[in-house]
Amino acid sequence: MRLSRITPALAALALTATPLHAQDVTTPAGTLTGIEAMMATVMQEDQSSFSGLALRVRLQPPQLLQQIEFMPTIEYWRNSNHVATYDVRTERKDATLGIDMRYNFEAGTFRPYLGAGWALHFLSSAIDAPGLGIPESHDSVAKGGLTALAGVSFPITERFENFLDLKYHHVTDYRQLKLNWGFTYRP
Repeated sequence: MRLSRITPALAALALTATPLHAQDVTTPAGTLTGIEAMMATVMQEDQSSFSGLALRVRLQPPQLLQQIEFMPTIEYWRNSNHVATYDVRTERKDATLGIDMRYNFEAGTFRPYLGAGWALHFLSSAIDAPGLGIPESHDSVAKGGLTALAGVSFPITERFENFLDLKYHHVTDYRQLKLNWGFTYRP
């Protein structure tokens, strides 16, 4: 008999309660919130700048604030040089697998964000300088490192956004700063 009095009261309370972080969100927690394609200007320690490509997805895990997203990422860049006078060829590559967590701020028509994460870099270097007595030589290493991210996204339509972000990869002896720009598709 006591349970029959409490149940309607709990049901009424549940129906009238508002979540702590209520906002207009079209996708439920635990879903894909975006697919991003980007280009990057990569500035690696002791190197001139060059271009890279990347893909990442934005996931909103269940049971967390609506402003938090996890972003698994695949990044790639390749830089090669040839000095014909000395017959020297060099090549450096980095294929990166990473995961970042970002917090989105609401600021009207644009959305700034901050994030941090971790990435595994598969780095490769090669040189070939037969005219200088250096035979073709290769070196590869895999290194992990922390990342930091700051950026802003600009909605174009309900489904598409542009974004611009700055991402720092703290990889010992291979530190990188990337200026990323691209677009997001929101399913």
